[in-house]
Amino acid sequence: MKKSILCASWNQTSYLLIIFAILTLPPLFDLFLGSLTISSSLRPILIFCVMALGLHLITGLTGLLHLGLAGMMAIGAYSYGILTCDIYPFQLGFFLASIVTLAVGFAAGFLLGIPVLRLRGDYLAIVTLAFGEIIQDLLRNLELITKGTQGINPVPPPSFLWFSIDGSTPARWYYCLLAILAFLTWMVHNLESGRFGRMWRAVRDDELASTCFGIPAMQAKLLAFGLGSSLAALAGALWASHLGSTGEPGNYDFQVSVLCLCILIVGGLGSLPGVILGAILIVGLNSVVLVQVSEFLGRIGIVSSQNVYLSPNNYKYALYGFVLIALMRFRPQGLLGNGAREEVLPKELKT
Repeated sequence: MKKSILCASWNQTSYLLIIFAILTLPPLFDLFLGSLTISSSLRPILIFCVMALGLHLITGLTGLLHLGLAGMMAIGAYSYGILTCDIYPFQLGFFLASIVTLAVGFAAGFLLGIPVLRLRGDYLAIVTLAFGEIIQDLLRNLELITKGTQGINPVPPPSFLWFSIDGSTPARWYYCLLAILAFLTWMVHNLESGRFGRMWRAVRDDELASTCFGIPAMQAKLLAFGLGSSLAALAGALWASHLGSTGEPGNYDFQVSVLCLCILIVGGLGSLPGVILGAILIVGLNSVVLVQVSEFLGRIGIVSSQNVYLSPNNYKYALYGFVLIALMRFRPQGLLGNGAREEVLPKELKT
């Protein structure tokens, strides 16, 4: 058993190294082709990878169905906008504002978890969904602070002393996001490989049995909720910095939460490399493939403003649905899921 667990860990590490090695290549293709489009169009993939890492802790490892993570993303985006935009008195730098945003996201997730984690299954999903809708309404109505439907702008891009990142330096932007994602993936990998990961998986597999073995289930779920929410808030901060604005609160709607859940399902629930692969496939399909196909069809005259029904962008959610149906039919454990429950209890505790 120990050997099989080590092999599984080695395979996960190998998948991660291969995926990140491939992710370092797009700016090099831009340099070779003399273009700035590839690395710019792939930035949303890296940002949604960060958000999906948060849902991986909550749903993939702990088994809690959270459908309001877009609300945490909105909290992070607006917190970062308030901390960095020059119309507010704070005007913190990128790193300090990101750290504060992480803390705000952790606090929001922890406070949300105190009342709602006593619920289970569908009830928990409905309450977290309602939380996401409430956050949207709050951001619209607190116009004095959040600027209502206009959003907060301009949100400055990252800068480090003399090293600045803006729209004219897409390779710097891309590698900055990739470095953040690599660091967070390493942190999550260490968490799930250690005591906290075994605790979360035990709660996911059987909460009653884990409680009988002395695992504090409520504290474990609160920790997963807080850490997952902090990563979603950081993803919101990166998204606002990427766009140069927080955008309208409606941008952080239920579809964003469902998209993040689809990333986990496609990659494989509980699989850390599956989180990255799922984001590449799902967000890449939306941000890269469909956009390029639509532009190509527009250049050859098939798609026009008078004939929008042939645009692939109008059918992306139908395509997502067909992909999910096919995946649930032929590989329900996901692309990188092993389909087997992991051993989470020490051997000496089993009888």
